[in-house]
Amino acid sequence: MLRIGCVKYLNARPLIHGWSGAVDFDHPAALCRKLERGDLDVALVSSLEYLRRPIYRIIDGVSISARGAVYSVIVAHNEDLSRAEEIEIDPASETSVALLRCLLRQRGLNPRLRVRNTDLESVRRAELYSAESEAASGSVEVQTADSMSAGRTGQRPVFRLLIGDQAIRFRAEHSERYHYWDLAESWTKITSLPFVFAFWLIRPKINNANEIADILRQLRDHNLENLDDLVSTQSEVSPAFCRKYYREHLFFDFGEREKAGLREFHHHCLLNKVDVAPDLQLNLV
Repeated sequence: MLRIGCVKYLNARPLIHGWSGAVDFDHPAALCRKLERGDLDVALVSSLEYLRRPIYRIIDGVSISARGAVYSVIVAHNEDLSRAEEIEIDPASETSVALLRCLLRQRGLNPRLRVRNTDLESVRRAELYSAESEAASGSVEVQTADSMSAGRTGQRPVFRLLIGDQAIRFRAEHSERYHYWDLAESWTKITSLPFVFAFWLIRPKINNANEIADILRQLRDHNLENLDDLVSTQSEVSPAFCRKYYREHLFFDFGEREKAGLREFHHHCLLNKVDVAPDLQLNLV
């Protein structure tokens, strides 16, 4: 039986919805480790994993990419970015952290990147809403992103990298209380190229790679052709947001421009001493 893993975010649903077998849903960094150990045969993982270990085969034509603002890979901040001495980072996606490093250097900024020890993903929505209701009556203090970052004594500068569903929830909760630096939008403005966040990787020893690739391409095609059906299965966000997210912010191709964007990202990683292999050759199936 094929062991397949997929990122657990909303952005991956068009690539995995309708898969008939079991799927290991996890954070990008965890999936990379499982793929490297051989616990998975195929996984939708961060593009940086291939730049570091180009031993895998990439399923051609399929990715999670952005050609402008992606909405869900952001730095939330309440002061000008030039004043940032420290940015809290999410270790779940090493690709987003590497992109942040490259874009900071492009701006001539060098804040510390600190891994935060609070993960809103681990808080179930029902628990969060329940706590908010109790807080309204004064019985508990809700540990929102503000209080976790600013402390209890007042507002402090907040500079925080958020990715995936966590970023979407944060923006819904805080709306205009923060500014949002969209990393994919900045990348596109600098390079005029898409940014590739993730794609399917197949381990070297898997024999039927072409067959697997064809099935996953067909699954993507089917979901995009029946997007309203896919949207109707999503309960975390409104149908209107989901349609806009899939149609305007995300793209699921891996064509020549996406490949050029990946090569440019590899080049920027080398310039900024991000740990990647010195050469990049795309091994496609």
